Amino acid sequence: MYRFFTALVFFSSTTVLANDPVVVGQKDKAFTVSEVSIKVGDTVRFVNEDSFFHNVFSLSDAALFDLGSFPQGEHRDIQFDTAGEVEVECAIHPSMRMVIHVEEPEG
Repeated sequence: MYRFFTALVFFSSTTVLANDPVVVGQKDKAFTVSEVSIKVGDTVRFVNEDSFFHNVFSLSDAALFDLGSFPQGEHRDIQFDTAGEVEVECAIHPSMRMVIHVEEPEG
């Protein structure tokens, strides 16, 4: 005679999840928003929704970066560590501009 036992095992863990990135699309040679407000430490994800390459860069004091050029369907992330106003552009399409307002967290 066989006996079957069922064991219940419970796992406990603590996972700290980072905030989801704020998504900004690049569509029809424009950013999908003209401005966005975030907190210091937040990440913005730039997603290329066009069938041609885009670039994302900023020469702002609060965030100096160049994410390079990338094709349709790809994205680039950037985390913002300093409060201030960040003017973002596309080096390929000079009319593409937006502003990111990076604010200090409350508390």
